[in-house]
Amino acid sequence: MKEISTDLGNLSDIHLRLIVDCLNKGKVIAYPTDTIYGLGCLANKEKAVKKIRHIKQQKVDKPFLILISSLSMAKKYCFISQKQEKYLKKVWPGPVTVVLKNRGLLPRELTGEIDSIAVRLPKSEFIAKIIKRAKMPIVSTSLNKTKDKNLVSASNLDNYFISFKPDLVINVGKLQKKASMLVDLRDIENIKILRK
Repeated sequence: MKEISTDLGNLSDIHLRLIVDCLNKGKVIAYPTDTIYGLGCLANKEKAVKKIRHIKQQKVDKPFLILISSLSMAKKYCFISQKQEKYLKKVWPGPVTVVLKNRGLLPRELTGEIDSIAVRLPKSEFIAKIIKRAKMPIVSTSLNKTKDKNLVSASNLDNYFISFKPDLVINVGKLQKKASMLVDLRDIENIKILRK
Protein backbone atom coordinates (compact mmCIF):
# COMPACT_ATOMS: atom_id res chain seq x y z
CA MET A 1 0.00 0.00 0.00
CA LYS A 2 1.61 3.25 -1.19
CA GLU A 3 0.94 6.58 0.50
CA ILE A 4 1.09 10.21 -0.58
CA SER A 5 1.18 12.64 2.35
CA THR A 6 0.39 16.13 1.13
CA ASP A 7 -1.57 19.32 1.52
CA LEU A 8 -4.38 19.51 -1.03
CA GLY A 9 -3.46 23.12 -1.77
CA ASN A 10 0.06 22.03 -2.74
CA LEU A 11 -0.74 18.86 -4.67
CA SER A 12 1.96 18.53 -7.32
CA ASP A 13 1.39 17.57 -10.94
CA ILE A 14 3.58 14.50 -10.31
CA HIS A 15 1.22 13.36 -7.53
CA LEU A 16 -1.80 14.02 -9.73
CA ARG A 17 -0.33 11.93 -12.55
CA LEU A 18 0.48 9.13 -10.10
CA ILE A 19 -3.11 9.09 -8.77
CA VAL A 20 -4.69 9.07 -12.24
CA ASP A 21 -2.25 6.42 -13.48
CA CYS A 22 -3.15 4.26 -10.48
CA LEU A 23 -6.87 4.66 -11.22
CA ASN A 24 -6.40 3.92 -14.93
CA LYS A 25 -4.69 0.65 -13.97
CA GLY A 26 -7.83 -0.43 -12.08
CA LYS A 27 -6.45 0.28 -8.60
CA VAL A 28 -8.34 1.42 -5.49
CA ILE A 29 -7.45 4.65 -3.69
CA ALA A 30 -8.23 6.01 -0.23
CA TYR A 31 -8.67 9.75 -0.68
CA PRO A 32 -10.13 12.94 0.81
CA THR A 33 -13.49 13.76 -0.77
CA ASP A 34 -15.25 17.09 -0.27
CA THR A 35 -16.92 15.53 2.78
CA ILE A 36 -15.02 12.65 4.43
CA TYR A 37 -12.27 10.18 3.48
CA GLY A 38 -13.46 7.81 0.82
CA LEU A 39 -12.53 4.66 -1.05
CA GLY A 40 -12.60 5.06 -4.79
CA CYS A 41 -11.78 3.74 -8.23
CA LEU A 42 -12.80 4.59 -11.76
CA ALA A 43 -16.49 3.86 -12.23
CA ASN A 44 -15.91 1.65 -15.30
CA LYS A 45 -13.41 -0.69 -13.58
CA GLU A 46 -15.59 -3.59 -12.39
CA LYS A 47 -12.77 -5.53 -10.69
CA ALA A 48 -11.78 -2.43 -8.71
CA VAL A 49 -15.42 -1.92 -7.63
CA LYS A 50 -15.45 -5.55 -6.43
CA LYS A 51 -12.21 -4.93 -4.51
CA ILE A 52 -13.83 -1.96 -2.74
CA ARG A 53 -16.64 -4.29 -1.64
CA HIS A 54 -14.03 -6.72 -0.26
CA ILE A 55 -12.20 -3.90 1.56
CA LYS A 56 -15.44 -2.66 3.11
CA GLN A 57 -16.77 -6.21 3.69
CA GLN A 58 -19.96 -5.12 1.95
CA LYS A 59 -22.74 -7.03 0.20
CA VAL A 60 -23.20 -6.81 -3.58
CA ASP A 61 -26.71 -5.39 -3.41
CA LYS A 62 -25.64 -2.09 -1.81
CA PRO A 63 -24.99 0.57 -4.50
CA PHE A 64 -22.10 3.04 -4.54
CA LEU A 65 -22.25 6.67 -5.53
CA ILE A 66 -20.15 8.33 -8.22
CA LEU A 67 -18.43 11.71 -8.27
CA ILE A 68 -18.53 13.67 -11.53
CA SER A 69 -16.73 16.81 -12.73
CA SER A 70 -19.63 18.57 -14.48
CA LEU A 71 -23.37 18.53 -15.05
CA SER A 72 -22.73 17.37 -18.62
CA MET A 73 -20.88 14.30 -17.27
CA ALA A 74 -23.87 13.56 -15.01
CA LYS A 75 -26.15 13.73 -18.07
CA LYS A 76 -23.98 11.16 -19.82
CA TYR A 77 -24.65 8.56 -17.10
CA CYS A 78 -28.09 9.63 -15.79
CA PHE A 79 -31.43 10.68 -17.22
CA ILE A 80 -31.90 14.34 -16.19
CA SER A 81 -35.03 16.36 -17.00
CA GLN A 82 -35.13 20.16 -17.26
CA LYS A 83 -36.73 20.38 -13.80
CA GLN A 84 -34.09 18.09 -12.30
CA GLU A 85 -31.34 20.14 -13.95
CA LYS A 86 -32.77 23.32 -12.45
CA TYR A 87 -32.64 21.72 -8.98
CA LEU A 88 -29.08 20.44 -9.51
CA LYS A 89 -27.84 23.89 -10.52
CA LYS A 90 -29.02 25.17 -7.12
CA VAL A 91 -27.25 22.52 -5.01
CA TRP A 92 -24.12 21.71 -7.08
CA PRO A 93 -21.21 21.87 -6.68
CA GLY A 94 -21.49 20.92 -3.04
CA PRO A 95 -22.03 18.15 -0.47
CA VAL A 96 -25.38 17.01 -1.90
CA THR A 97 -25.65 13.54 -3.45
CA VAL A 98 -28.70 12.90 -5.62
CA VAL A 99 -30.31 9.67 -6.77
CA LEU A 100 -31.22 9.70 -10.48
CA LYS A 101 -32.37 7.19 -13.08
CA ASN A 102 -29.37 5.31 -14.45
CA ARG A 103 -28.59 5.11 -18.20
CA GLY A 104 -26.92 1.73 -17.63
CA LEU A 105 -23.50 2.67 -19.03
CA LEU A 106 -21.59 1.59 -15.92
CA PRO A 107 -21.06 -1.92 -14.46
CA ARG A 108 -23.97 -3.49 -12.55
CA GLU A 109 -21.48 -4.18 -9.76
CA LEU A 110 -21.60 -0.44 -9.07
CA THR A 111 -25.37 0.01 -8.84
CA GLY A 112 -26.51 -3.33 -7.47
CA GLU A 113 -29.86 -4.56 -8.75
CA ILE A 114 -31.50 -1.13 -9.07
CA ASP A 115 -31.96 1.09 -12.12
CA SER A 116 -30.83 4.29 -10.39
CA ILE A 117 -27.48 5.76 -9.41
CA ALA A 118 -26.33 8.23 -6.75
CA VAL A 119 -24.26 11.13 -8.09
CA ARG A 120 -22.45 14.16 -6.65
CA LEU A 121 -20.64 17.12 -8.18
CA PRO A 122 -18.10 17.98 -5.44
CA LYS A 123 -16.64 21.42 -4.76
CA SER A 124 -13.16 19.94 -4.35
CA GLU A 125 -10.75 21.13 -7.06
CA PHE A 126 -8.54 18.14 -6.26
CA ILE A 127 -11.29 15.66 -7.17
CA ALA A 128 -12.37 17.68 -10.21
CA LYS A 129 -8.79 17.56 -11.56
CA ILE A 130 -8.60 13.79 -11.13
CA ILE A 131 -11.96 13.17 -12.84
CA LYS A 132 -11.14 15.52 -15.73
CA ARG A 133 -7.78 13.84 -16.32
CA ALA A 134 -9.24 10.35 -16.09
CA LYS A 135 -12.28 11.37 -18.18
CA MET A 136 -14.39 9.06 -16.06
CA PRO A 137 -16.47 9.38 -12.85
CA ILE A 138 -14.92 8.13 -9.62
CA VAL A 139 -16.66 5.71 -7.28
CA SER A 140 -16.98 7.10 -3.78
CA THR A 141 -17.85 5.32 -0.56
CA SER A 142 -16.80 6.05 2.99
CA LEU A 143 -13.37 4.83 4.11
CA ASN A 144 -14.41 2.27 6.69
CA LYS A 145 -15.53 -1.31 7.00
CA THR A 146 -19.30 -1.79 6.87
CA LYS A 147 -20.92 -1.12 10.28
CA ASP A 148 -17.84 0.83 11.49
CA LYS A 149 -17.80 4.61 11.90
CA ASN A 150 -16.54 6.82 9.08
CA LEU A 151 -12.80 7.45 9.29
CA VAL A 152 -11.74 11.11 9.52
CA SER A 153 -8.06 10.17 9.23
CA ALA A 154 -6.16 8.09 6.67
CA SER A 155 -3.39 7.12 9.11
CA ASN A 156 -2.64 3.53 10.20
CA LEU A 157 -4.80 1.94 7.49
CA ASP A 158 -2.38 -0.99 7.34
CA ASN A 159 -3.57 -1.98 10.80
CA TYR A 160 -7.24 -1.23 10.11
CA PHE A 161 -7.65 -3.12 6.82
CA ILE A 162 -6.23 -6.63 7.09
CA SER A 163 -6.99 -8.90 4.09
CA PHE A 164 -7.90 -6.34 1.42
CA LYS A 165 -6.39 -2.84 1.36
CA PRO A 166 -6.40 0.24 -0.86
CA ASP A 167 -3.53 0.35 -3.36
CA LEU A 168 -2.82 4.05 -2.78
CA VAL A 169 -3.60 6.36 0.15
CA ILE A 170 -3.75 10.15 -0.25
CA ASN A 171 -3.27 11.41 3.30
CA VAL A 172 -3.99 15.11 3.94
CA GLY A 173 -4.40 14.84 7.70
CA LYS A 174 -7.60 14.85 9.74
CA LEU A 175 -10.88 15.87 8.11
CA GLN A 176 -13.54 17.55 10.25
CA LYS A 177 -16.49 17.01 7.93
CA LYS A 178 -19.54 14.78 7.67
CA ALA A 179 -21.09 12.64 4.94
CA SER A 180 -23.07 14.34 2.17
CA MET A 181 -26.80 14.96 2.20
CA LEU A 182 -28.59 12.29 0.13
CA VAL A 183 -31.62 13.30 -1.94
CA ASP A 184 -33.87 11.07 -4.06
CA LEU A 185 -34.50 13.20 -7.15
CA ARG A 186 -36.05 10.53 -9.37
CA ASP A 187 -39.53 12.01 -8.89
CA ILE A 188 -38.97 15.75 -9.13
CA GLU A 189 -42.53 16.41 -7.92
CA ASN A 190 -41.86 14.37 -4.76
CA ILE A 191 -38.25 15.01 -3.68
CA LYS A 192 -37.19 12.86 -0.71
CA ILE A 193 -34.35 13.61 1.73
CA LEU A 194 -32.81 10.19 2.47
CA ARG A 195 -29.94 11.47 4.63
CA LYS A 196 -29.41 14.93 6.13
